[in-house]
This record gives sequence, C-alpha cells and structure tokens, in this order.
Amino acid sequence: MTSVLLFILAILLAPFYSAVILKVKAFFGGKKGPPLLINYYTLVKLLKKGSVYSTSTTAIFKIGPMVSLCAAFTVLMFLPIAGQPPILSFQGDVILLLYLLGLGRFFTIAAAMDTASPFEGMGAAREAYFPIICEATLFMILILFYVITGELSLAAYFSSGQPAGFWQAAGAPLLFVVLALFIVLLTENSRVPVDDPATHLELTMIHEVMVLDHSGPDFAFIELGSFLKLFFYATMVTRLICPVTIGHPAADLVIFLATMGVVYVAVGVTESVMARYRMDKVPQFVLTSFALAFFATVISLEFLK
Repeated sequence: MTSVLLFILAILLAPFYSAVILKVKAFFGGKKGPPLLINYYTLVKLLKKGSVYSTSTTAIFKIGPMVSLCAAFTVLMFLPIAGQPPILSFQGDVILLLYLLGLGRFFTIAAAMDTASPFEGMGAAREAYFPIICEATLFMILILFYVITGELSLAAYFSSGQPAGFWQAAGAPLLFVVLALFIVLLTENSRVPVDDPATHLELTMIHEVMVLDHSGPDFAFIELGSFLKLFFYATMVTRLICPVTIGHPAADLVIFLATMGVVYVAVGVTESVMARYRMDKVPQFVLTSFALAFFATVISLEFLK
C-alpha cells in the first residue's frame, strides 16, 4: 500500500517540481515568475481542448503521446521512492526500464516524422542522436552498480540504505556518477545547455520542435510524460546525493522531497547561469557524462580489488 501511495504522490508532485525550475529561472531574471501550480493549470486547460490533426498524419501521430506517457508511468512503477520498495521489481528490470524509455522516445520521434514536417524531422534526428550517448553512460553506471551489488534491479540500487553502500564501496569516484547522471538528466529532458524548453526558434529546438503539431489532450500527455521522466531521473540523483534513511517512512519522505527540491533548483540554476550550447558542441558535453561514468567505474573496480 505504501508503494502505491508513493507512486500516486510521484505523479501528483512531478508537475509541481517542474514549476520550481520556472520559479528559479524567474528569480535569476528578476521576475516574479508563474505560480507553482502553473503546470496543473496547463494540463487541465489542454485536456479540456480538442486535438487538431493534419491530413498528412496517420494513427502513429495519435499513438505516440499515449505510448510515451504509458512508458513513463510504467517506469515509475519500478522506481523506489524515498527508499521504499517499488510497486514492481524483478531481477533485470533496470534493463527493461532503459528500453521502455527508449520505446517512448521512439514513438515520439515516429509521431514527429509522421507529420511530414521538415522542422519536426530535424528535431527528431537530433532527439535520436544525443540520447545514444546517454544510454552508453547509463549502461556504464549499470556496470558499476552490478559489480558492487551483484543485482540488476532498480530496487536493489535505491531502496532502503543501499545508496549509502555505494558510497562505502566506491568512495569519492561516485561523485563522478552523480555528475554523469545529472548531465544525463539535462540531456534526456531537453534542458539547458543541451536544449532550451523556452525557445520558439525551430532551428535551435530539439524536443519542442517535435511536438509543434500536437495539441489538446495529446500535448497534455506529452507534457505529463516529460514531467514524470524528469522526476524519474531526479529521483536517482536525489538518492545518491542523500542516501540517508532514518527508518521512519514519513521522515524519509520529508528528507527525500526536500532533497528532490534541491535537485530541481540545481536544474533551474544551471539553466539560469549557462547558455545553450551550439549544436556541434552538444555531443562533446554529453560525452562528458560517459567519460565521468567510465572513469568512476574503472577507479572503483581497481579500488574494489
């Protein structure tokens, strides 16, 4: 029951935490910024509207948002929140989760290509290219976690006090893993400096240009899926930077939510103090995450010997 309640809480809080980023960016810009409930208002407004479909689109365009949202929902079911066991878990589930995220991305790309728009095709090509490096980074981190725990399950990595065991086994090199995961978070969720979710110039957009033709409930599904996906990656970073578990579910939840807020604030600060990279510089930035994960794994393996 606790796992189900935390799963529902994660779905409800994901839009709120994304609004924290907007508040932080507004603070750095000397503005008041939108209310913290802005994403809820947006989702409700979109769900009340109707969807408009181009005559050039097929059923793939309609299926894409639903598949990406369902993939995000499914991934959260395997995610240990606040150190509590997830709803679902089995040996090897972490590999399934990586491919589920890839499945959601594939259908988002397919829906963008289905519009026959050259701009959306350009964004889809970029979306297909950059996450490839992120997958290499995640599998490198997975190798490190498997060597330490002997498990291939997300619950074995982030439930209870296991993250503290990572720090004891790997030591300081785990800082590289935290930085690598943070870069993956920025890349997978199309944040600055990889992409700018606030831009409206098609030539510089990646994710936003792919969803230009979506409207109404379809666009609401895409937005909610992006909130949940950001929450998923932020949870992993949160559990690594704050592996403390008191043993009381309520206290652990409060610590988790507070640390989660810090991660989202860090994303907002990053977007406020950094400019978006030129497109040819983005692969170098993303490759940094793989280099950090690789060195962390090599150093940790030598240390474990």
